[in-house]
Amino acid sequence: MSEAVQTSSAFTPRVFSGIQPSGGLTLGNYLGAMKRFVDTQNTGVQSIYCMVDQHAITVWQDPENLRRATRELCAGYIASGLDPEKSILFNQSQVPEHAQLGWIFNCVARMGWMQRMTQWKDKAGKNSQNASLGLFAYPALMAADILVYHATHVPVGEDQKQHVELTRDIATKFNHDYKVDFFPIPEPVIEGTATRVMSLRDGSKKMSKSDPSDASRINLTDDADTIAKKIRKAKTDPEALPSDVEGLEGRSEARNLVNIYAALSETSVDAVLAEIGGKQFSEFKPLLADLAVDKLAPISTEMARLMEDAAEIDKILARGAERAREIAAPILKETYKIVGMVGA
Repeated sequence: MSEAVQTSSAFTPRVFSGIQPSGGLTLGNYLGAMKRFVDTQNTGVQSIYCMVDQHAITVWQDPENLRRATRELCAGYIASGLDPEKSILFNQSQVPEHAQLGWIFNCVARMGWMQRMTQWKDKAGKNSQNASLGLFAYPALMAADILVYHATHVPVGEDQKQHVELTRDIATKFNHDYKVDFFPIPEPVIEGTATRVMSLRDGSKKMSKSDPSDASRINLTDDADTIAKKIRKAKTDPEALPSDVEGLEGRSEARNLVNIYAALSETSVDAVLAEIGGKQFSEFKPLLADLAVDKLAPISTEMARLMEDAAEIDKILARGAERAREIAAPILKETYKIVGMVGA
């Protein structure tokens, strides 16, 4: 075993997270991920944010659309407030250490673990025999995304928590099998009032870029008029807004709009309800529309400006990849030594 193998359980705090560049950033991406990334960046903890393009191709992607979506996601990160100098921004395929460690983890993870993954069951459905091997195995690559940086914290939505739990299992098994304390056991960070933003047309479904109705979501590329119009037409119920959280029980559309308002205004649901309790939606929706326009229209404007200069975005991604590899390469090299690879 190499003498450089880490034997202490104390790891430097480091945050990693990523979003698939499959096009169509929404309010859900902003509140559930990007806004939280900016908040973390400003704590001073080293933050690494990735456009996970290798995950995107687990289902077929048009090459030109993938390139555009990757640049658009980078533009969305920056327009939302991420600073490429403070945080590391890059696309996954430019850092080969992800895939290299992913193969090691394919050999650590068990088939049974993968078969239990909820997203595999949801995405493959009844047609699992025709799903790609990548779709089945991608949780091991996601574990590599995180652990190749020795990341200790992973901001995720509730629907991704299971993947972080699998990452913890892989790290634990690797450390046990090789009798080292090399990989940290990362913590999922699930917090905020709107980490899971729901459809504007159906409060029981997650806001999604794949929904056939554009009215179901607010896109980060929507202009001010479109944002306001979608809020005004959002599905609600005939009752007045309650003054406490208990009054939102069984009212998924009302809860969703109140959660969005709280998240955009950076306050609690309780505080929002104390202010708007008793109002009809005809009074509340204009308030929410004004707030959404105020917060989101500048992002869409800045994204459009950034997308006019693809070369500059590519330069930012390339520099981010260089910085990412400075961290990832030594960790992969040490992993190879632990496993017994000659020449590592």
